[in-house]
Amino acid sequence: MNFILFVFTYPFIWLYSLLPMRILYIKSDFFYFLIYHVFGYRKKVVLENLNLAFPNKTDKEIKDISKKFFKHFVDLIFESIKAFSISEKLILKRYKYKNPELVNIYAKQGRSIALVGAHQANWEWSISLPIPLQIDVYGAYTKLNNKYFEKAVRESREKFGVIGFKTSETVKGIQKNFNNKKQGAYILLSDQSPQPHKTFYWRDFFGIKVPVHTGAEMLSKKFDFVVINYVTKKIKRGYYEVEFQLITDSPKDFENYQITDKYTELTEENIKRQPEFYLWSHKRFKHKDIFEEWKEIMAKKQKEKKN
Repeated sequence: MNFILFVFTYPFIWLYSLLPMRILYIKSDFFYFLIYHVFGYRKKVVLENLNLAFPNKTDKEIKDISKKFFKHFVDLIFESIKAFSISEKLILKRYKYKNPELVNIYAKQGRSIALVGAHQANWEWSISLPIPLQIDVYGAYTKLNNKYFEKAVRESREKFGVIGFKTSETVKGIQKNFNNKKQGAYILLSDQSPQPHKTFYWRDFFGIKVPVHTGAEMLSKKFDFVVINYVTKKIKRGYYEVEFQLITDSPKDFENYQITDKYTELTEENIKRQPEFYLWSHKRFKHKDIFEEWKEIMAKKQKEKKN
């Protein structure tokens, strides 16, 4: 069944990816109309998130950001499809890197790097990171149930040199590279909501207490990674610019969660500059009402450990 689904679906995806960008954006406009105006996909979630993040904005401003988000969101779907066949020349024309030398300086020093980022603008085309960076680039991916799609998607994401880790095997892969003294830059998107029972730390995000991922900080301290944030800015439709921002090159000098705080603050600042291009369809604030419950559970666990 998986093979049949792949055979009848993937050829259309591949053919779509061969279309010129201007044609893809015409199709994107049509699907935006369907998704936003006809089906209303996740409109409620997006509006709730925007109202929580920007309580001082008017209903008109919130609605305007929401509409722009959905137009961008559908564009991103088609840009992700384009990634299956996009050439190095075209992706570098549309996805420019402002200051790759910041990463390359540390790469030349033999340092490994945690590239932390967020689901802002277009993160799918970050598959091109190995082109300007003078270091092996590793990215975690979630394994698909359909092994045929799994192979096709993985090949697409690795076409410019990204080395894929299954998400569940990321730590093991980093440890193996460390043991073998193998240098690498690791893409670690850390802005989405972790499961509360796997959370070590909560903090404010747009003024709301939420659980946050701390894995990038823990890995950086353990393996002495340079921590560099990369933010993608949308210049115009189909064109992006990536800027690298140094968080620290001495992670062990920081108290617990200070690196996570700095990353979260940068992420919030970058989102505020272009709020319509953040992934608001994700339920980022869904755990906001259980912080006190989480604290009680953690206190109970600590007490049990002591006993």
